[in-house]
Amino acid sequence: MKITAGLGCIDDYKVLVKAGADEVFCGYVPYEWNKKYGTLFPLNRREVLYYNVQINTFEDMKILRRMVDVYKVPVSITFNYLYYVEEQYEMIAKIIKDLMNIGFYEFIIADIALILYLKENNIKCSIHLSGECAELNRLSIDFFNKLNISRYIFHRKNSIEDMKSCINNNEMKNLEYEAFILNERCHYTGAFCNSLHCDEMIHLCKMPYHLSKVSEYENSFEEVDKRLELYYKELDNKYNEEIYMENQYYRENEDEMEDSYVLGKTGCGLCSLKELEKAGVTHLKVVGRGNSIENMERDVRNLKKAMDMLDDIEDSESYEKVVKDKLLHGKCNGECYYSTRRI
Repeated sequence: MKITAGLGCIDDYKVLVKAGADEVFCGYVPYEWNKKYGTLFPLNRREVLYYNVQINTFEDMKILRRMVDVYKVPVSITFNYLYYVEEQYEMIAKIIKDLMNIGFYEFIIADIALILYLKENNIKCSIHLSGECAELNRLSIDFFNKLNISRYIFHRKNSIEDMKSCINNNEMKNLEYEAFILNERCHYTGAFCNSLHCDEMIHLCKMPYHLSKVSEYENSFEEVDKRLELYYKELDNKYNEEIYMENQYYRENEDEMEDSYVLGKTGCGLCSLKELEKAGVTHLKVVGRGNSIENMERDVRNLKKAMDMLDDIEDSESYEKVVKDKLLHGKCNGECYYSTRRI
């Protein structure tokens, strides 16, 4: 299995390669696209400009291509949005052709119509079907095979049994299969989520919520307004209290601030590497666009350590125990992508 890691800016490429990444993926959104379509029509579901989450100039892409020539670790470009309007396909095709002209040939795409558009216009590139497309089972895989997909990226909600079934029952051989392994475990399935990930609003997947029975006031907007008002008031109070406590702690412990890095804090599948390998997964995704490069470097190094243990341990339960003991130090944070067992 190979490691593919998310890139936020071209400066991160060398760090990820040296940490052990076998592949890198990144977003590219040129200024012309942002000027015309802005936040509401993103290219890759990362409508963020405030911090490094994607590359925004063609000159940077040229530099990145030269770095790939030196370090020999390939880069794939994401076009992760679920759908585009008709007028945008021509512009996207031009962006892809420009990237191909400088040496990028692998693209992560979620929109089936875009894949068909590229095929009809004889734009021959390697397509990785994005997890945002949500290939759910072997029947969907049979359908997507008609589109000349070279790699299937399983979405976050696929179980290992789902993946195994898709891989074993796929008549097309010599294909690649990618699964999430670290970071950004989400309670939504990307293909059915229409929220924005932008600077102006908190990401919907980060909003606090609780589940409850529908009350007798379900049709009363007055009751809903009261609850919303109370919710935001409590949220403001909680936020102000947390900010105060954080500032207080920082002042008291400025010289002894502990390392905040936690392996797999927002999503982890390390314990299931043995099962993923048996299922036929060929690539492991470390999500990281927008993450700090220091944390990404440690994620890749730790994943590399976990993979080095695979050949020495035969059964999955023993492997899981060793990973928890040596990499997680006996503490599982419960943000598991696949494992149902907990410490």
